[in-house]
Amino acid sequence: MALAKLRACTRTSRFAFTTACAALVAACGGDEPPPTGATPTPTPTVATCSIQNRLATTFNVFNTNYLFPNLLDTSVNRSQFNAIQPYIDALVAPARAQDKDRYFSYVTSIAEENARIESGATAGFGIRLVYDTSNARVFIAEAFENAPAFAAGFDRGTELLAINGTTVAALFASGGAQAVSDALGPSTPGTSRTLRFRPLGGAEITATVAKANYNLDPVSDRYGALVLDDGGKKVGYLNLRTFGSETVEPNIRDAFQKFRDQGVTEVIVDLRYNGGGLVSMGVLLTDLLARSQAGSLMSRISFRPSRASENEDINFSSQPQAINATKIAFISTGGTASASEFVPNNMIPVLGNGLALVGSNSFGKPVGQEAFDITACDDRLRVVSLKLENRNGQGEYFTGLASVMPNTCRAGDDIFTPFGNPNEASIKAALDFLGGRSCTPITTQTQGQSVMSADDRVFLQPQPGKRSGAQWEIPGLY
Repeated sequence: MALAKLRACTRTSRFAFTTACAALVAACGGDEPPPTGATPTPTPTVATCSIQNRLATTFNVFNTNYLFPNLLDTSVNRSQFNAIQPYIDALVAPARAQDKDRYFSYVTSIAEENARIESGATAGFGIRLVYDTSNARVFIAEAFENAPAFAAGFDRGTELLAINGTTVAALFASGGAQAVSDALGPSTPGTSRTLRFRPLGGAEITATVAKANYNLDPVSDRYGALVLDDGGKKVGYLNLRTFGSETVEPNIRDAFQKFRDQGVTEVIVDLRYNGGGLVSMGVLLTDLLARSQAGSLMSRISFRPSRASENEDINFSSQPQAINATKIAFISTGGTASASEFVPNNMIPVLGNGLALVGSNSFGKPVGQEAFDITACDDRLRVVSLKLENRNGQGEYFTGLASVMPNTCRAGDDIFTPFGNPNEASIKAALDFLGGRSCTPITTQTQGQSVMSADDRVFLQPQPGKRSGAQWEIPGLY
């Protein structure tokens, strides 16, 4: 069976599968045709793009493909809805009540998502925002180097003080975190805001910044792929921001070639803000970590009983840049999800006690989505339709990876220390694990969901109905 394209991220990710992810189009994602001999699901007819026609099509897609058919509320009266996302939320409410679909199923724009998948393109300021729950202060956790905010002086550790003359404190007082999110405006090019902010260690700055299209560089040129020195031992450090674009591939291949050239066998994979993306890129990363496993079973993907004939095994494949990692520390937060959980879970049977989750518990999303397009209406339905398991059959980490990983080390996300610095709290804890030094385990009472780290900070996020496609899979993005 050829691989087709699927999504499995916190909010999405893709993989290739035979079927036609193509319920409504010739191919899932629109960029790969069904394999020869595949039997695509018939394309539903949408007479017009009236909301009721679109809702009827949405029901048919979910009723046919949803992974948990017994947790789909088919009694929901669609005539009471005037938008697709609230209708989807109502359909999957029973699954959400069991923490099996925490807004993983959604609708987005075909055009926007295709642009992001193919080139990494999205629109915004190019920053990830978090806020302190204890004192309602907003900080930049990360800034993308080729985006407008970075050029204006924003970077990791910067505090956002005011938006268009209204202080962040006043916005929190009037409407909480959502008021801050709303004040930042929609993710459309040209949207501008006058922002007052304080860079780390610097004086306050006021600047008008306009949102623009930019490419989401998955591996930063500043700190994305480094070889750290830990007492004379070389440790590879990969900070992977997203799996959401096919531009990930050359970036991670280059990183592992660097590791391979320098004889690295112990690795820190920093996925703390990685909300998922293309599962195919997760497979590649797993391959690159386990050179000796080529040809053996990596993982299994399964669908609902009515689609069991499409279940598929994924084997490790040989990659020229691959290393034989002997110990790996995966850095995680509540923003680590789906494809970013898929990789550590795949490595559990391979490395066992040589593996650790560092930071805080991950989100908990061992399921993936397929794309079903209502082409005429620019609607892409992302439907939870498959389950991901490692080769030992482990795939029940809805409460986060801390419940299944052989070792865990609790650490904060020190947003006031640059990525790649061995003294940053999570990187230091990762180095301690790799060096055989002791650490404090992560407690599992908190699912990732919104908690960003062991600190009292969470991602600032628009409400589900207001998120762009990129914001679904890149936590805290504005």
